[in-house]
Amino acid sequence: MKILVIAQDLRVSGTSEGVVSRSFIVRLRKLYPEATIDVCYFMGYKHEYDKELLNVNSISEHTINRKPPFHIKWSNAIYRRLFTKSIYKTYYFGQFKKVIAQIPYQDYDQVFIRSSGLEYETILACKDLPILRNAIINFHDPYPFFFDTSSSKDLTKRELLDFQEMYEVVQLAKACTTPSSLLSKDLQVIYGNRKKFYTLPHQYDANSFDLSDNALVRKKEKTISFSYHGGLQFGRNLDILLDAFAELCDENQNVYENTEMVFRLKSSENKRLTEKYSKYKNIHILDGLNFSNSANEQIEESDITLILESYLEYSNILLGKAPFVASLNKPVFALLPQECELRKIIKNENYIATSNNSKEIKEKLHNLITNFSNASSENPFQDYFSLEQFKNKLEIIN
Repeated sequence: MKILVIAQDLRVSGTSEGVVSRSFIVRLRKLYPEATIDVCYFMGYKHEYDKELLNVNSISEHTINRKPPFHIKWSNAIYRRLFTKSIYKTYYFGQFKKVIAQIPYQDYDQVFIRSSGLEYETILACKDLPILRNAIINFHDPYPFFFDTSSSKDLTKRELLDFQEMYEVVQLAKACTTPSSLLSKDLQVIYGNRKKFYTLPHQYDANSFDLSDNALVRKKEKTISFSYHGGLQFGRNLDILLDAFAELCDENQNVYENTEMVFRLKSSENKRLTEKYSKYKNIHILDGLNFSNSANEQIEESDITLILESYLEYSNILLGKAPFVASLNKPVFALLPQECELRKIIKNENYIATSNNSKEIKEKLHNLITNFSNASSENPFQDYFSLEQFKNKLEIIN
């Protein structure tokens, strides 16, 4: 068997897509140990990414230049005003298309195209290329971004044009996947119900990372340590959680003395949050870490992992960090919308509170702290992100 993976983010740190795409490739190797697996990797800039850990037969690397020539930049401003379409976008996507058009796709039994970011360049660049009919294309989020439940963007002519282009791509692709059953359902409707969208959840595999760096791991200082590592974008509300925790600390000295919350944030909110909760010496707002240190800190020093999702009523995405959190095999406290993918996966209601309900958050948080035990418990995610489940999902698609 020969497998091709076209990817746009294989970085080892800084992005959830890098984590899940690397893990996807490594798990393909585990399922097909005798297969030839080739990777076509599009980079925005040259960087190291521990390619040897991916355990593939070959990787072709292609650096894409986002900065257009002067004549493209100058003419694009005029053209877009007159016709809405972008000359720059044609130039930019053309770099992807030129490479993909030269791939001998007929040589492969399976072709997977991974999307990244907001523009889905690797997928849209395949428009009008014959490889598309052989390709399984993956939507990591809704597209266009207007359809994202956390988006506050207006629906513009440009987004309608983007949607029209993607509609044509979807109809011609061999198959379409998303990491969430809710997103699969929504996109299938949005794109006309003519193409089934399959659900292929995000993956995490520790073998795709070098976790030897633990120099910056912070040692826990309390009996119970909650931790959150990540960003605060897309409608995540950290204040509602910290307000509830602060109230518990004020009301119960035992909570204050024996429990801590540690936040490793990639956010501009660090200073504001540090000042707001400076009274509480068991609340730690810290800068983010590289993936190795972050993973080790959560593996070794965290007792309960915090998950923050949008404060809106509905979310159709699956957080990229979910499979990593599942791999920790520890209790979680997840602030989730009323309807979302993780509510379908995490069956134990004790681990879940509604993200915009301060009373419920405080009550569930108190119960978790009161009933906490160091004894091993059932994985909140059960086997949802297991290799066996990944195999089953792939077999359904193929």
